[in-house]
Amino acid sequence: MGWTLGTLAEQIAGEVQGDATQEISGVAAIEAARPGELTFLADRSQLGRLADCQASAIVVPSQLAGDEKLQAFSRIVSREPQADFMKIALVMRPLRPLPARGISPQAIISPTAVIGPDCWIGPGAIIGDDVFIGANCDIHPGVVIGPGCRLGSANTLYPHAVLYHDTIIDDRVIIHANAVIGADGFGYKFTQGAFEKIPQLGWVHIHSDAEIGAGTTIDRGMIGATVIGQGTKIDNMVQIAHNCQIGKHNVFASQVGLAGSCITGDYVRLGGQVGVKDHVTMHTGSAIGAKGGVHKDIPAGETWIGYPATPEAEQKRLVFSLKRVPEMRETVRAMEAKIAALSQQLAELQADKPSPLQIKAA
Repeated sequence: MGWTLGTLAEQIAGEVQGDATQEISGVAAIEAARPGELTFLADRSQLGRLADCQASAIVVPSQLAGDEKLQAFSRIVSREPQADFMKIALVMRPLRPLPARGISPQAIISPTAVIGPDCWIGPGAIIGDDVFIGANCDIHPGVVIGPGCRLGSANTLYPHAVLYHDTIIDDRVIIHANAVIGADGFGYKFTQGAFEKIPQLGWVHIHSDAEIGAGTTIDRGMIGATVIGQGTKIDNMVQIAHNCQIGKHNVFASQVGLAGSCITGDYVRLGGQVGVKDHVTMHTGSAIGAKGGVHKDIPAGETWIGYPATPEAEQKRLVFSLKRVPEMRETVRAMEAKIAALSQQLAELQADKPSPLQIKAA
């Protein structure tokens, strides 16, 4: 379907400044946009990115609509440019429809499993004994759901996700491809020269509206549950160890690793490759910068960075001090040279000065 800037603006009740008849063929990021495409500007900090922009039109924040750097482009004025741009993107690139409801004859389902109404179960999915799956779930090809698992409604499990036995998933949870939920925790004791496995008898409980990224692993508890709180979003390739208790609405970026029995409050944010020692608590609203190494509890609301992680202001002072080390070394060397020269001069003066015996004899 052909679109003009004016018809797209109608989709978000936006105001057009410029040519409303401009044909729009697609959407793209600022640097990637080509003539005929629409992009968006989130805020003033992005104005510098427009220098080489080839887009024909931009969704812009209302407070920047009159900026001279934007006058070369037709514009849709919006209070929330990113959100409105994504609404337009969905109009131009609609999501693929859900698969037709039903169970593939190539799926392997235990006769003791209970499947709710309006589910789709793809070919090659395996569903074990005593599993319960609520209404309107999408179980993609190759998914394995172990015995005793309990799934609520409107969940989506992408291809080859694996739920070990007795995993509990509440409602509207998304689990991406190749994620593994409920594997044994990494628990051993050293006995008579060898590592002896400690039985992992717990389970994993993922609360409603959480999202688990591709390739992420969440281990079962040793006795009780490993818990992922409501609304928490976990990126790809993250490791959550046994007995961790993750709060509500946390956000963990890729390659985060939490050792056993860590606890987070609500709204905790962990940057990419953050590593957390076992039994650490990160309190509500705390944040750790990328590659931070967490060895002790983080107070509520604080941001820590670095390895080992310390409060942001402290770490920045340390970094700035380290940057001055080469300059300080040169300063110290110069001071050492001056001290050596002064010492030499003092020694020469003392050698030339007559002793008290010489003065008395004279």
